[in-house]
Parts: sequence; C-alpha cells; structure tokens
Amino acid sequence: MRCLGASKKAWYYPSIPRTLHRGSDIIADPRRVEFGDFLRSRREKLSPKSVGLPAGRRRRTAGLRREEVAQLAGIGVDWYIRLEQGRTVSPSVTTVDALARALRLSKTEHAHLKALARDGVRAAFVPEIVPPPIRRMIESLAQPAYITGRRWDVLAWNAAAEEIFGFGQLPEQDRNTLLLVLTNKQTRKFYGTGWTDVAKSMVAMFRATHDVWAGDPAFAELLTRLRQGSPEFVKWWEAHEIRSTASGLKTMNHPTKGMLRFEHTSFQANDDPALKLVIYTPV
Repeated sequence: MRCLGASKKAWYYPSIPRTLHRGSDIIADPRRVEFGDFLRSRREKLSPKSVGLPAGRRRRTAGLRREEVAQLAGIGVDWYIRLEQGRTVSPSVTTVDALARALRLSKTEHAHLKALARDGVRAAFVPEIVPPPIRRMIESLAQPAYITGRRWDVLAWNAAAEEIFGFGQLPEQDRNTLLLVLTNKQTRKFYGTGWTDVAKSMVAMFRATHDVWAGDPAFAELLTRLRQGSPEFVKWWEAHEIRSTASGLKTMNHPTKGMLRFEHTSFQANDDPALKLVIYTPV
C-alpha cells in the first residue's frame, strides 16, 4: 500500500483576496458569492408554470424573475436581490428554508444552501492525515480501495487500487481524482463512452464540498487547474449542480486488464469525517 499524509505539510499557493466587491457592498465571505450564484442557478431552472404562476408576456431571461422568487418565499424583493448578488447580508434559517421551498430544492440542495448560509470564519485548509488503523484496514482489503480528502486528493491506496489506477506512478500533486478523470487523456479513454456521466457526476458532488471552502487558496488552485485542463469542467461548474455522494456501477476499459465492471461505494471515516473511503467491488 502507498500512503501520503504521514506528516502535515503546508500548502503554498498565492494568496487571494478574502474580500470581494459587488456594487456598493463588500463581500467578506466568498461563500456569500456561492450562495447567491446557487440561488440564481436554481431560479433560472424554474418556469412560472412549475411553481403555479402565470407565464405572462414573453420573458427576456430564463426561469423565474427575482421578484417572483421573493413573492414565493415571502421576503422583500430588495432583500432577495441582495442575497443573490452575494452582498453582506446573513439570511436566517427561516429565510433559507423559505427559499428552498420557493426554488423547489431537493434535500441535498437544501442542505447545501444551509451550509453556504452559515456565518463564521473557516480555518485555512490543511492536508489530512490518514490514521494508521485506516491505512491497515484498506491494506487488508482484496478489492481496490483508496482514501481521499476534502479536495479529493488520493491520500492512501491498496495494492489492488494501484493495479487498476496506478496512483503511485503519478506525481504527488496530480494524485487527485478530479484531475485524473477530467484532465487526463488516458483516464478519459479508460471510461470510454461512460466518461461524460462519470465526470459530470463527480463535478456535481465536488461542488457541495468546494462551496463551503470557497476562497481557500488550496481549493482555488485546484479549480484553476481544472478550468485550464477541461473545457467540460468549466461548463458543468457554471451550472452549479449539486449531488450527494452515491454508490453506482462503473465500466472501465483497462489498457492491460481489458473490460472491468465495478460497483463503487464510499464511506466517511468516523475518526475524521474529512476522509472518505472508496471501495470498488468487482461485479
């Protein structure tokens, strides 16, 4: 088994502003920007008919108007506009719940909106450490298994995973499942016709993690690499889709092992919820 994270190591990325400006207001928390962008993306996906409103005259923009969302949520139009623009306002739990109902959010999307609305300064990202018991556990597994952190960096993996994914052959800075799937040409061939579904699903799942860390240099650096290396990522990222982690089937065309089919499952570690165990079971 190969493992990273035996000792804490600082991330050295160019610092980015912790305050942004929009209009006349200062945005102190980049999560407010993500909060507003998420509201806008959900608003643009709804039609008046889907929420019981008359269509009215021809519309210049997609989806609902801001005043219609405000009406459905029972809040002032100016207040809603400030929220969508990411200004320095703090919505209450009641307001967030009302917006979730107005925008017909799923449970996963509702939870995401709540996470973005929370106040408080988050500590800077620090690479995770994989505890020895967890390393020994994945080493004992016969099927491919690996551990990822909040940025989806691959921190530890077993021999079976090395045979399939070859994590040990990659530079440390490239051992990231998002970079592998979205920017690596060989991995794209690996998934064949199923690549789009796999990659798009990963982007939607990572969105939920990223947004609560919005503005952190380590996450900003990863986003820059993804944007530069994948035109598809740019398009899917702007859609602001959110998905919860789920199990599923993956078919892979391995260069030496041929066609492989796995059921993949992921679990959070009780010792550190930031760590995720991913297991591939042959089917």
